[in-house]
Amino acid sequence: MDSVFQHLLVVKAEKGAGYIVLIDPDKKNDESLINQVETANKSGVDALFVGGSLMMDSHHHERVAQIKKHSDIPVIFFPGGVNQINNNYDAMLFMSLLSGRNPQYLIGEQVVAAPVVKDMGMEVIPTAYLLFDGGAHSTVEVISGTRPLPMNRPDIAVAHALAAEFMGNKLIYLEAGSGATKAISTDVIRSISSETNVPLIVGGGIKTPEAAHERVEAGASFIVTGTVLEENGDSGLMKAFAEAVHGE
Repeated sequence: MDSVFQHLLVVKAEKGAGYIVLIDPDKKNDESLINQVETANKSGVDALFVGGSLMMDSHHHERVAQIKKHSDIPVIFFPGGVNQINNNYDAMLFMSLLSGRNPQYLIGEQVVAAPVVKDMGMEVIPTAYLLFDGGAHSTVEVISGTRPLPMNRPDIAVAHALAAEFMGNKLIYLEAGSGATKAISTDVIRSISSETNVPLIVGGGIKTPEAAHERVEAGASFIVTGTVLEENGDSGLMKAFAEAVHGE
């Protein structure tokens, strides 16, 4: 496979935007994991993000291996901690939580992870992670001990995004958090996309294909959904999201 990052850029260039499904390899999803992957293979999904903030048992790595085995599309590590790293990914988002001020998630986890990732030879995609207030206390907020950015202050969002770009990040991830009641607003997306030149990933609280399309129109390069698919199963929703994001 060519560079996963290059694959994402090609998707953006050819389709206008990419659709990514987030899979949490937690025990609560154990019985549905393979079905989610097989549905993604046939639904026009461009890549899988795999990861979560918590590991509730010792079978995390085994589940990731099964996801990789059944996936026809790139499997990208969405890190929740150093203990989740394994060699079953095609690439990883090497993320820094720039919206928070907790040094552990700004640089601490990254320093511990870097030698392991290098030894594995895994492709890394430097990614700035900006957590926004999605109307609910997300797992990321609780685990990281950081306050999310306010959704009603695009100026603060733009300042963080510019800092992310100037620090050399290749992607900026705008996250409302798992279980968010409010998605990243189109005003925030539009403000950031007009001031930066880095592809924007937008996730959290996107519950309908129409909402996904609106965020692409506002400037999102990639849309991520997870919880809404877990709640609805294989109902054709994944394909509907893909078509909405790709403008079909």
